[in-house]
Order: sequence, then C-alpha cells, then structure tokens
Amino acid sequence: MLNELEQVLPADIEKRSFEIITEELGDKILIPGTEPIVKRCIHTSADFDYADNLAFSDGVVERALDAIRNGASIVTDTQMAKAGINKKRLAQYGGEVHCFMSDEDVAQEAKENGTTRAAACMDKAAVMSRENQQEHGLIFAIGNAPTALVRLYELINEGNIKPELIIAAPVGFVNVVQSKELILTLKDIPYIVARGRKGGSNIAACICNSLLYML
Repeated sequence: MLNELEQVLPADIEKRSFEIITEELGDKILIPGTEPIVKRCIHTSADFDYADNLAFSDGVVERALDAIRNGASIVTDTQMAKAGINKKRLAQYGGEVHCFMSDEDVAQEAKENGTTRAAACMDKAAVMSRENQQEHGLIFAIGNAPTALVRLYELINEGNIKPELIIAAPVGFVNVVQSKELILTLKDIPYIVARGRKGGSNIAACICNSLLYML
C-alpha cells in the first residue's frame, strides 16, 4: 500500500489537490468567473456535487469583490465559520468578521421573541447597518441556520437591510432547502447559494476565502 502513495511535498499538497479536481471535472462547464469558488468548495468537502448545486446571481463575483475592496464586513451564523474565514486578509481591505451568536443581548431577544439566536443575529446586524456602524456594507455567510436566512429574507423585504452579498449554505434537513430557495427569489441582492441539503460552516467560510484569494 505504501508504494501506492503519491509523493507530494507538504507545500504542494493544495496545488496538487486542485490539479486533481480540475482533472476529474474534465469537460464540465462552469460559469465563467466562478471556477475558483466551485473548486475550493470541492477541495474543502471532497464533494463534486458542488459543481452542480452552487447557484450564482448575475455578476455576483465582481459585485462581491468590489464590496470587499470597499471595506465590507462579514456576518456569519457560527463561530466555526468565523474561525475559518481569513480575517487577516479581509482586514487588509478594512473589513471584519462578526458572529453574534454568543452575545447576551441576542440570547435575550431570541428568548423574548420565541425565535432562534440565529434569527436574532440577523436583527442585530440590521440594527448595526442602520445605525451606520457598518457604513461599508455587510456580506452574510450562513452555513448552519435556515432561520437566519428566513429572517434575512424578511428584513430585506421590509427594507431594513440590503446586503452586499448573501452566501446561503446551511446544511441539514429541516427548512434548509426552502430557506435557500427564498434567497434565490430576491431581486437586486447578489447571492451564492448551495442548493439542496448540502453546505455547512466550512463551505460558507471557504466561499468567503475563495473571494478573498481572488483579489
């Protein structure tokens, strides 16, 4: 078995992984400009379904890159996704990564309103945006909670927030597919959606990082 192992230097493992992904994709046609995102999602998950289930709004990559260049910050629904996003690279453009899930005021609001903390996080982000505490715009990277996407959809339709980008990638079985489909109906809001049941905090973070590495 040992003699079957491919000899690759540690520094070259990622490069070789992307070469294998490109080889195995073969003649698969990806939307121009989205290839680095699709391939990084496959690299993160070893799941080639992302070549088919990632949905991109028109011009989303350039709009997202412009938002980051202009100092947009990222709001995510898990500490895991926050940990995985390259905060140092984002900070080069003036952005920060926020996760409000552990905040006491979020827990209190969720309890009082009978909702989830993830939904309450979206309310807090909307308040932050309205009060110009985040004047350069917000990117939402949701990898766990469908309720975050549903509340974000409501806030957008109420005119209480206008995200620079929504990354919709919750994973699971309850309301996951439906919440993602809601995001696909939004007009004038850039989105990257992992359709179906697959996704996760790792996928939300890797999409953010893919955009950062494209700059």
